[in-house]
Amino acid sequence: MTDSEAYPPIESYGVVGNLETCALVGPDGSIDWFPFPHLESPTIFAAILDHDRGGRFRVAPTDAFESERRYVGDTNVLETTFRTEGGTATVTDFMPPAGRVDDPKKVLYRKAACAEGRVELGVDLEPQFDYGRTEPTIEPVEDGILAAGAEERTLLEAPIDLAIEDGRVTGDLTLEAGEDAWFLLRCTGAEDASTDPEAALEETIRFWTDRAHTCGADDCTFAGPWHDEIVRSELVLKLLTHAESGAIAAAPTASLPEDVGGVRNWDYRFNWLRDAGFTVQALLNLGTTDEANDYFDWFMDLCQADEPAAIQPLYGLHGESDLEERELDHLEGYRGSRPVRIGNGAVEQRQHDVYGELLLAVDEMCRHGRTLADDEWVRIRDIVEYVRGIWTEPDAGIWEVRGGDRHFVHSKVLCWAALDRGIAIATDGDFDAPLDAWRETRAEIRTEVLERGYDEDVGAFVQSYGADALDATALLFPIVGFLPFDDDRIQGTIEAIEAELVEDDVFVSRYDGDDGLPGEEGAFVLCSCWLIDALALSGRIEEATARFETLLEYVNPVGLVAEEIDPESGAHLGNFPQAFSHIGIVNSALYLGYVRGYETPGPAPMGIRLGDPIVDLEE
Repeated sequence: MTDSEAYPPIESYGVVGNLETCALVGPDGSIDWFPFPHLESPTIFAAILDHDRGGRFRVAPTDAFESERRYVGDTNVLETTFRTEGGTATVTDFMPPAGRVDDPKKVLYRKAACAEGRVELGVDLEPQFDYGRTEPTIEPVEDGILAAGAEERTLLEAPIDLAIEDGRVTGDLTLEAGEDAWFLLRCTGAEDASTDPEAALEETIRFWTDRAHTCGADDCTFAGPWHDEIVRSELVLKLLTHAESGAIAAAPTASLPEDVGGVRNWDYRFNWLRDAGFTVQALLNLGTTDEANDYFDWFMDLCQADEPAAIQPLYGLHGESDLEERELDHLEGYRGSRPVRIGNGAVEQRQHDVYGELLLAVDEMCRHGRTLADDEWVRIRDIVEYVRGIWTEPDAGIWEVRGGDRHFVHSKVLCWAALDRGIAIATDGDFDAPLDAWRETRAEIRTEVLERGYDEDVGAFVQSYGADALDATALLFPIVGFLPFDDDRIQGTIEAIEAELVEDDVFVSRYDGDDGLPGEEGAFVLCSCWLIDALALSGRIEEATARFETLLEYVNPVGLVAEEIDPESGAHLGNFPQAFSHIGIVNSALYLGYVRGYETPGPAPMGIRLGDPIVDLEE
C-alpha cells in the first residue's frame, strides 16, 4: 500500500467533537484520530500517525466508491456521502456537545443511510488505546462489542453481527434506499448517555445552529462572498473550545508534519497565551461574547495564580502546567514523519511576547465593555511591571525557535505593546499605576527597536538584532500601534516581505532565518492573513481582497484549513484544523469589511481608531 493510500491528504479530513475532544474523519469513512476523554488525552484511534498500529473506526462501502463531504448547515455535524455503482449512502458523524462538567454525552454517533439503490457497507473497528501502546481486550457483550484497556472502555453498539479477530472487529451491512442504521461508540463514562440517536442528532444540530453567527447579510461586518467561510471558522473555534474551562486549543491533533517525512512534528492540543489578543478580537466581533468572556476568565485565572515570571507560553486546557514533551518511537508518523511527539517542550521557553498578547486581549475586552475587578488590575499591573524589568533580555520568540534565545524584534515590540496597553487601561479605568515610569520604559523600547530592529540596508524591520533575516511578525507592528501604516519604515517592511517571503502573491513564510531545526516548512496561513491585513489598512484594498479570495480557495471543501500550505502543491501541512489559521481568516475578513465601509459591532478593530481615514498610498 502506498503512502497516499495509507495516509489520505491532511486536507481531506473533517472534524467533529463535543467541546471536550475531537475526532478526525477521513474521506473513506475512517475515524483516524480520536483522543479521549479530553483533547489532550491519549488516543483510542490514531491511524493518521500510524496506519498499522494507530487504530481506526471505519464505516464505508465494500465496493469502489467516490465520496464527498459537507457539514449539515451551520453545525459541526459531518456528512460523508459515498457513491457506488449500485447506489448512494451517507454516513453522518457527530458527538452531542457537553453542556456541563458531569454531562455524560461521551458518545460518538455514526448514522449510515441509503438514499438510492443498494449499498453494502463494511465496518472495521480497531481500538488501540494510549497511542497504540495498550492492546485492548475485545469481547462480545449483551449490548455489542466491548474493548477494555487498563482504564479505558469503549462499547460499540451495532445493528449487525460482528466478528472479532486479531484485535479487529468487522462486519457487513446492506442497506436499501430509505433504510438506515446507527453505530454508537460509547466511551468511558457514557453509560447513561441518550439511547435515542435521532433525538441526539436533532439536539446536536440545534445546539450548533443556535450558536452560529447570524446577521443581516446587507450590514454584516463580514459581508462578502466569504461569509460562509467566516461562519465555518467560527464553528471551528467553538469546537476547539473546552466546555469546562473556556480554553481554546491551538488544534485538535498532534504531530501532523510541517515537513512531510521530516522532524517538524509538534503537539498542538494546548492553549498558547500568545493567541489571546487576536482570538478575543475575532470572538467579540463575531458576537460570541460568552466564549470571549469564558476564555478571558480562564487566562486571567492563570495569570492570577502565577507570578508573572512563572507564566508559561502554553497550558493544558484545564490549566495544566506539566506538558513534558515525549517521543512515541513505536509510531511511524504521518507518511513517515518522525519523531511523533506528544506534549510540547515550548512550555519551558521564555517568550516575552506573551505579556504583550495578554495586554492586547485585556485592552480588547475593556474596549468592548468588560470591567476589570481590582484584583485583576493588580495582576495586570504586576505583569506590566515585570515587562519593564525583562524587556532587554533575549527570548525564544513567538516561533519558539530551538536554536537559542535571541533579541527578537517582535518580542520587543510586544513588550512595548504591554506598556502601551497597560497605560491605556490604567488611564481609561482610573486605576493606580506608575504611569510616568511606564511611559519612560515604553519610550525606551521604541527608541531601541527603531535603532536596532530596523536595518537601513535591508530597508525593513528584521527578525532579531544584528541579523538581516526578515520575519512576517513585522506585519503586526502597525496593527499593535507601534508605528502608523503610512510610516516609510512600515511600508518598506511590507515591500521587503512581499519580495522575500511571499510566493504566488498569497503564500507567506514565517521567516527566512535559521531556527535550529533541519528541513523546511510550508507557507504559514496566519502570516498570509497578516499580509492581507497590512495591505488592506495601507489602502491597497482591491489587492488585499484578491489575495484573501485566493487564500480561501485553499480551504478544504468543508471549510477547514491547517497551519500551513505547501505553495507548490496546495497540500495542507501541520496540525489540522488550526485555530490560529481560522482566527486569521476571521480577522482578515473583519479588516476588509472595515475598510469597505461596514460598521463593526463594537469599537474599531485593533490598530484602528474610530474616525481615522484608511491610508491610501496608491493615490
